[in-house]
Amino acid sequence: MHIVIAGGHGQIALHLSRIMSGRGHQVSGLIRSEDQRADLSEVGAESVLLDLEAADADEYATAIAGADAVVFAAGAGPGSGAARKETVDYEAAVKLRDAALRAGVDRYVMVSAMGTDDPPEGDDVFEVYLRAKARADEAVMDSDLAWTIVRPGRLTDDPATGTVSLARHVDRGAVTREDVALVLAAMLTEPRTAGHIAELVGGPIPIEQAIADLVS
Repeated sequence: MHIVIAGGHGQIALHLSRIMSGRGHQVSGLIRSEDQRADLSEVGAESVLLDLEAADADEYATAIAGADAVVFAAGAGPGSGAARKETVDYEAAVKLRDAALRAGVDRYVMVSAMGTDDPPEGDDVFEVYLRAKARADEAVMDSDLAWTIVRPGRLTDDPATGTVSLARHVDRGAVTREDVALVLAAMLTEPRTAGHIAELVGGPIPIEQAIADLVS
């Protein structure tokens, strides 16, 4: 399987690249800087230079040509303002959707966020972020792609546990970035997760069982 990850230099993306390349899959990460190439190489991923904000649909489609699946793991980051929540968290996700349709890439896995079912109003940057993610989720779900939406809780850098709580709705909590990547890897190789929205936090269920329960 050939997977292309938008936001390829992010922490979840690097974990996912290491996991999937270690399992024999081809992984490409979309990055905005030459300085990021070495980090992708270390985890077994190829790097493709693409500015997610500046690139047009044709450039996106070229970048993902030949892929079997795309993962949107990009984000404007906690230090960015409201404007970049729109251009990265919403607009870039939609560009990737349009490119996938154009390039014939059927599978789209979205890394979203808890709180997007009913995002708050207001001008706080986090509120703007949740609304942008909610709109991006809707845009992907309204397409003909085989989409999966994953909505993690508060992210931590702790080591993976291999166990989670994963369902359409779960209680709020934290989850390690590495466990999120392990869940994404399992979803990419389980076609039955297409069409599912899943909230994700740390919990007691082994990941493979949690995936099986989600799709049963």
